[in-house]
Amino acid sequence: MGLTKQYLRYGPAALFGLVASARGNAAFVALRGERGRCVAVPACEHVFVWDTRKGEKVLILKGLKQEVSCLCPSPDGLHLAVGYEDGSIRVFSLLSGEANVTFNGHKAAVTALKYDQLGGRLVSGSKDTDVIVWDVINESGLYRLKGHKDAVTQVLFLKEKNLLVTSGKDTLVKWWDLDTQHCFKTLVGHRTEVWGLALVSEEKRLITGTADSELRVWDITYIQEVKDPDEPESKKSKGSSLGAEDDTGEDETLELDECPEERLLKCSKVGSIMREGRDRIVTLATDRTGKILACHGTDAVLEVFSVLSEEEIQKKLEKKMKKAKQKAKQKSVEEPEGSGELSLQEEIQRVTNIRASAKIKSFDLILSPKGELKIVLLLQNNIIESYNLNLSAQVPQAVRTSKITIGGHRSDVRTLAFSSDNIAILSAAAESVKIWNRSTLQCIRTMECEYALCSLFVPGDRQVIIGTKTGKLQLYDLASGSLMETLAAHDGAVWSIALSPDQRGFVTGGADKCVKFWEFELVKDESSIQKRLSLKQVRILQLDEDVLCVRYSPNQKLLAVSLLDCTVKIFYTDTLKFFLSLYGHKLLVLCMDISYDGALIATGSADRNVKIWGLDFGDCHRSLFAHDDSVMYLQFVAKSHLFFTAGKDNKIKQWDADKFEHIQTLEGHHQEVWCLALSPNGDYVVSASHDKSLRLWERTREPLVLEEEREMRREAEYEETVAKEEQPVVAGETQGETGLAGKKTIETIKAAERIMEAIELYREEMAKLKEHKAICKAAGKEVPLPVNPILHVYGNITPSAYVLEVFKKVKSSELEESLLVLPFSYVPDLLRLFSEHIHLGSEVELLCRALLFLLKIHFGQITSNHMLVTVIENLKKTTICRVSEARDVLGFNMAGLQYLKREIEAKDEVTFFADAADHFEEKRRKRKKKEKMVLAVV
Repeated sequence: MGLTKQYLRYGPAALFGLVASARGNAAFVALRGERGRCVAVPACEHVFVWDTRKGEKVLILKGLKQEVSCLCPSPDGLHLAVGYEDGSIRVFSLLSGEANVTFNGHKAAVTALKYDQLGGRLVSGSKDTDVIVWDVINESGLYRLKGHKDAVTQVLFLKEKNLLVTSGKDTLVKWWDLDTQHCFKTLVGHRTEVWGLALVSEEKRLITGTADSELRVWDITYIQEVKDPDEPESKKSKGSSLGAEDDTGEDETLELDECPEERLLKCSKVGSIMREGRDRIVTLATDRTGKILACHGTDAVLEVFSVLSEEEIQKKLEKKMKKAKQKAKQKSVEEPEGSGELSLQEEIQRVTNIRASAKIKSFDLILSPKGELKIVLLLQNNIIESYNLNLSAQVPQAVRTSKITIGGHRSDVRTLAFSSDNIAILSAAAESVKIWNRSTLQCIRTMECEYALCSLFVPGDRQVIIGTKTGKLQLYDLASGSLMETLAAHDGAVWSIALSPDQRGFVTGGADKCVKFWEFELVKDESSIQKRLSLKQVRILQLDEDVLCVRYSPNQKLLAVSLLDCTVKIFYTDTLKFFLSLYGHKLLVLCMDISYDGALIATGSADRNVKIWGLDFGDCHRSLFAHDDSVMYLQFVAKSHLFFTAGKDNKIKQWDADKFEHIQTLEGHHQEVWCLALSPNGDYVVSASHDKSLRLWERTREPLVLEEEREMRREAEYEETVAKEEQPVVAGETQGETGLAGKKTIETIKAAERIMEAIELYREEMAKLKEHKAICKAAGKEVPLPVNPILHVYGNITPSAYVLEVFKKVKSSELEESLLVLPFSYVPDLLRLFSEHIHLGSEVELLCRALLFLLKIHFGQITSNHMLVTVIENLKKTTICRVSEARDVLGFNMAGLQYLKREIEAKDEVTFFADAADHFEEKRRKRKKKEKMVLAVV
C-alpha cells in the first residue's frame, strides 16, 4: 500500500467578540445565593453568565454544536435548563457548570421552557407543535401533549392546580389537565398568533399578547366540584361576574355544555389593556411575585405595568367610594351608582416605559424585598443593559446601572486581518475597529470608524488601514488609538485592499471601476517634530466594470482583478498591460487568492463554485462545488497549496489545490460567514459571522486522514437521518392527544444494541453452563469452567448480573425509547431476568419502570405466549411485594425526616427552610416601621 498524504487537523480554539446572541432569552440566575446580579444569556451554542455589576463573564456553560434557543432557571436557583435548535434540552448545574441531564424529544427548536413551583417537573414547547412534560428528578420524559397546529410560543404551570396553559402561533390558548393528560379547554377567539402569556392576581387572571397592540385580560374561575349542572354560575368569583358584563364574546369560546370543562375552570374575557407599541408582542412576562407585568415589541421600548393585589384593590375602592360620597355631599346629589368597582386600567396600571439604546430581543425582571425592580435587557446589537426602577417613588424613573458592550461589535464584522507576528487580530464593522490579542482574546483597542469593508496591517504592525463603504481610506495609529489620516480614495465603496509583496505600498479596488496604487511615505507632522506615516497615490488603472477584489502575485509581476462581469482579469504590474482573462463563473467572483509560488490562482464566486486556475496560461485546472451558498472569502495557507473558503452556508472548508480534494469542514458558526483571515504562519484561522461571533481555529498536531474524515461525515449524515425518522408506533395505541416524551436518536439505538449484546452473551453463557454441567455429570468430577473475559472484567459476575449492569448504564431519559427499538425476541429473556432480580430486591424502581413499559408495548404478544404465563405470574407476586416494601421504606424515611424537622424547629425556635426567610423578613419590616414612627415622634 502506498503512502497517503496526511494533513494536520484544524480545531476550534475559542469563541470571542460576542456578548450575547439575540436568538434566545436572558434570565437572572442566582450565583452564590445572590439574585438580581448575575444574568445568563445565550451565546451561540454556549451560555454565558455575566456579572452585571462588574461587567465580567463569571461562568460559561459549554454547549455542543447546536445554537441555544431558550433558557429557564430552576426555582431553587441551582440549575439552568437550556433548550437548543435541534430540540434537545440540557439541564446545567450552576455550581459546577456541568450538564447533568439531557432530554431528547423535540424534532425542532425549543421555543419555551418552564419549571413547576417545586422544580421537579419541566415543560417544554417547540416549533414541532408539541408540548412535553419532563421529570427532572427521575431524568425521564413523562408524556407528550399534542394539540397545537403551529409552533408553541409560551408554556406556564399553575402553582396551585395540576394544570398547564400553552399558547401557539396557531392563535390558540390551550388548557391541559395534567392528571388526565388531555386538553380540556381551548380559547379560540384570538385573530392572530398568541406570542405571550402571563398569569397575575394569584393566578385568577390570564393576560395574552398577540400581533396587535392589545393585551387581552381573561378572568379565571376555578370550580372545585359541581353537584348540579345548573349550579356553577353561583360559584363564580367577583372577577368572573365582572367578565360577564365586559365580555364582548369576540375573543373567547365558552363551551358550557361540556361537563369536563365545568369541573375545572371557566375563562372569560374581562377587557383589554392598550400597549403603546403597534407591532407584535415579542416577550410578555411577570416577575416571580406576579406584581409586575412587562412587555415589549420589535422596537426599543419596554412597557412596565403594576398589578394591584386584592388588598390594594380594596383600599383603592374604599378611597374611591369616600371621594364619591364627598362629591355627592358637596353637590347635594345622590351617590352615583356603579362606583363600587375599579376599571381594568386602574387594577393594572402603567408604571413607566424604558427606552433602550437598541431593539430589545428579550428581558427578565426581579423584584427585590425593598420594592426595587431590577430589569435586564438583551438587545439585538450584542449589548446587555441593566436598569433599576424604584417603584415607591412618586414618579418611577428607570436608571441604567450597567451596560456590557466591551466584548464585541454592535454590527456584523465585514473584514479581518492578522498582524505579521501572528499575535494581533483586527476586526472591523460598521461602527468600530477592534484590535484583539490572539492569546488572551482581550480587546486591546477600540477605534471609531465608518462602515469598514476591507483592512490591512501596515508593515511593522504599528498602523492599520481601513477601506470604507463611502470610498475612504482611514489610517489609524495603534499606540494612541487615534485616526491619523482620512483619504477620499474612490467614488464608490472600497471593496478590496492588498499589500504589495515588497511591502512599500498597497493596491485598492473600488466600485468606481478603478484600481489605485498607493505608496507609504513619511511626512512632517505639524503638531510634532517627528515624521508620521502617510499614503500617496502613485498610479491608477481604469476599467470597464466595478472592481470586487484585487490580488498581487508573490513576485509582484502580475495583478489579478475581479470584475462585476464575473471575470478575473490579469495585468502586468509594471506596464498595466492586459495579460489574461479568466472566465467561467456564472455569477460574481467575490474572492480570490494566489498561491505562495505564483503557480495557482483560486477564485470563489456567488455561483457557489471555486475554480483553480494556472497563472501561467490561465487554464482552469478544476471547478469544485464548494458551498451551498455564495463563497464569501478565500485564502491560501502560507507556503502550501492548501486553501480555506468561507460561505454563506455557515461553513468554513479546507481544500487541497493540487489533488482537488475537500480536506475538512470547520462547523461552528450558526449564520453566514462574512470573512476569515489566516495567520502568516498558517497556524491560526479567525472567522466572523452574522451571528455576531468571532471564532479562532488552531492547527493541531493531530494528523487528518481523508478516509477517516469521510467516514465521520457519513456517520453524521446517518445520525441526521435517524433524527428525522418517524417515531415507532406503540402496538395497540391510537394516535391521540398524548404520546411518548422521547424520540429515536443514535444514542437510543446504541443503548438498545448494548442490551441485545448483553442478552446474547447471557444466552451463550447459560448454554455453556448447561453443557458444562452435562460434561461434569458424564465425567463424574468437577471440570473448571472457562470465564468469559467480559464477565471477568466486571469482577467475575454472573451473566444475569451483567445484563443488569448494562441496563443500569442506559440513561434514564433514553430508557423507554431504547426498549421500543428492542425486538420482541429479546423480551422473554428480559422478563425472566427481571423476575430474578426483583425477587432479589435489586434495582426495583428501574426494573419496574422497564417492566411496565414492556408489558404496555408488547401486551398482545406476551399474553398469547403460554411459555410466559408462569413468568408473568411470578413477576406479579414478587413485584407487588417488593414495591410495597419500597413504599414502606420511603414512608418510614419521610416520617423520620418530618420528625427531625420538628425536633430542629423546637430546639432552635426557628421555622424551617423557606418559612425562616419570611419570618425574618417580617420582623425586619416591623422593626423598620417602629424606627420610622420613633423618628416621626422625635
